[in-house]
Amino acid sequence: MHVARQAVNPVFDHPIFDRPARGLRQFQRWRKARLARLARPFAFLGFLGPGLIAANAGNDAGGIVTYASDGAQYGFTLLWMLVLVTVSMGIVQEMCARMGAATGKGLSALIRERFGVRGAAFAMFTLLIANTLITISEFAGIAAASELFGIPKYITVPFAAIGVWLLVTRGSYGRVEKVFLVMTFAFFAYPIAAFLAHPDWGMVVHQTFVPTIPKTHLSTYLLLFVGTVGTTITPYMQLYIQSAVAEKGIDMGHYRAERADAYSGAIFGDMISAFIIIATGATVFAASHGAGMQVNDAKQAALALAPFLGKYAVAIFAIGLLGASLLAAAVLPLSTAYSITESFGFERGVSRSFAEAPIFNGLFTGMLAFGALVALIPGLPLIQLMVIVQVINGVLLPILLVFILKLVNDRRIMGKYVNSLVENAVAWSTTILLSALCTVMIASIVLPMVGIPFLQ
Repeated sequence: MHVARQAVNPVFDHPIFDRPARGLRQFQRWRKARLARLARPFAFLGFLGPGLIAANAGNDAGGIVTYASDGAQYGFTLLWMLVLVTVSMGIVQEMCARMGAATGKGLSALIRERFGVRGAAFAMFTLLIANTLITISEFAGIAAASELFGIPKYITVPFAAIGVWLLVTRGSYGRVEKVFLVMTFAFFAYPIAAFLAHPDWGMVVHQTFVPTIPKTHLSTYLLLFVGTVGTTITPYMQLYIQSAVAEKGIDMGHYRAERADAYSGAIFGDMISAFIIIATGATVFAASHGAGMQVNDAKQAALALAPFLGKYAVAIFAIGLLGASLLAAAVLPLSTAYSITESFGFERGVSRSFAEAPIFNGLFTGMLAFGALVALIPGLPLIQLMVIVQVINGVLLPILLVFILKLVNDRRIMGKYVNSLVENAVAWSTTILLSALCTVMIASIVLPMVGIPFLQ
């Protein structure tokens, strides 16, 4: 029997997830004001919602470096995979948005109700590992960006960790969040750089729609394949979009716009990702005369912007990398702490002290501190670390997808809003195929260690 949708608590302490709803309400009030006629041409901005935000969250420090590595090592040959991932990403995001609208609850809360304490513990442990690793990659991004400016990471990383902690816990994070967000706009230079690099557009189109798999170095290709999936469909994105829809109080009667937002967000976010691959393939890969080049430092990743930004490419890339890293370094630990404490009913909220909410504050502070400490390890290969984190994310993703698919197909929870046959076919195929690829990838790494050649 379908469980009735519960009313959303208007005083629920969830500032990260409530911000899109608050922004939409402010826009609606502004539209009715004296300047309404001037504002109407820009009314489409009110359409930008959780789907677009979640999709573009994948274009963080680790995402940018992974896509740049795709283009630098294999040119345009991974573009076809990005098309398939975009379809899967849109369907997965829509499923989570639909669950938020149909139940009025976040994903972590539904997992706890449906699968009990053990199931929730397993899912949240997976989330904790994935998000902790991504937090490490964000501090690695901060370190890489600061080194481009000639500032040692031993100064910037501790300063960034303490600064983010103070901004969030003292309630002033919202004031500087827009600054971090504006800094990430530097990555929108990639589409322009892609055109100015004059790639072979016929080859781009061909390799976008016709699968191309290299005959050599298949294990490395597979590693980047899984990493690209892991950075495009990340677990925290699904938690975010469902909680955001639930917090906005949207029900199924007003769901059509959110459905469109989920799909359009996936398309827009992955178009930016595609341009990063194209720009890097047309510059770094082309410079290697087809041999491919491994991205070992941030300066190499920045070279793809040179056709557009020239001598300023490295500086602009560093600004974008720093902004994306700082933004995610604050949001990831905070959203993880909210999700885990929500799942088990612990006290939560940045306004609460350690004594009032020890689990919440301990998780948030611990993730920040651990991420910063790992990034400070001397001689740590920062760029490779960011890529490996996305690969591990891809390995962990099928676990969360199984929970999502079990929930969205449960008629006791979703009633008539369960998945269609097509949605299930795509989502389950993504889960099974990714699991199989991860198994092959792990085998390609482990078997050669014991003298068994595999995908060499």
